[in-house]
Parts: sequence; C-alpha cells; structure tokens
Amino acid sequence: QVRLVQSGGGSVQTGGSLRLSCTASESRYSSYCMGWFRQAPGKQREGIASMANDRTTFYVESIKGRFTISRDLAKRTLELQMDSLNPEDTAMYYCAAVPTYRLNGESCVPSKTYFAVGSWGQGTQVTVSS
Repeated sequence: QVRLVQSGGGSVQTGGSLRLSCTASESRYSSYCMGWFRQAPGKQREGIASMANDRTTFYVESIKGRFTISRDLAKRTLELQMDSLNPEDTAMYYCAAVPTYRLNGESCVPSKTYFAVGSWGQGTQVTVSS
C-alpha cells in the first residue's frame, strides 16, 4: 500500500485560508484515486473532494467555490487549498488513496471503497475560530 504523509493545517479566523498537502510514497502514484476527507468532533468521517488521475474532480456542495483540490503527479503530492474558511470547517482532515483497479469501474468520488481498501494519511487538524 502507498504511504501518505500529510502537512499543513493549523488555526485561522473565519474568512482565512489554509493549505493542506499530502505526499505519497508510491512510485505508481498516478494510478491512484486521491481524496480528502474530514471528521468533525462527534461526527462521522466524510469525503469532501477527490481527484482522479485524469484530473477529474469532485467536491461536496459545502466546499464548492471555497476549496480547490490539486495534484502533482511528478512530485506525488495532493493538495487542498481552503479559502473563506468558517467554523463549520473545523475538523481533522485526512488524505486517502485507492488504486483505480480496486474501484471496479467506479469513479474516484469518495466512497466506502476508500474506507475498505484505501491508504490514509495521519490526519491534520484544521481549526477555524469566529
């Protein structure tokens, strides 16, 4: 399995910006679907964004227009630029990767497959104060 190491995150006030990064150890990084998930206190972990190896992206409605996912295949990195942050964005954020062949034709949209067979970063805290 690919090993994922996260960096970034921190604390900001409402309206601020943060950037998360995730670096993959796997040389076949380009054959993975990559996604960002978050887990707020007392809530289930939810998928919020993903990018396929053809750069097709997905965002949940709550972050559309504010967050941007990007991917550098050469550097094996996945990033999440988060702008216009609000307290509802406070959570632990995780990157995850799934080999495309494990999706059995499904899209890279965050799904239960990530939880079942995916590799995960260690998580990074994002705290937004009002």
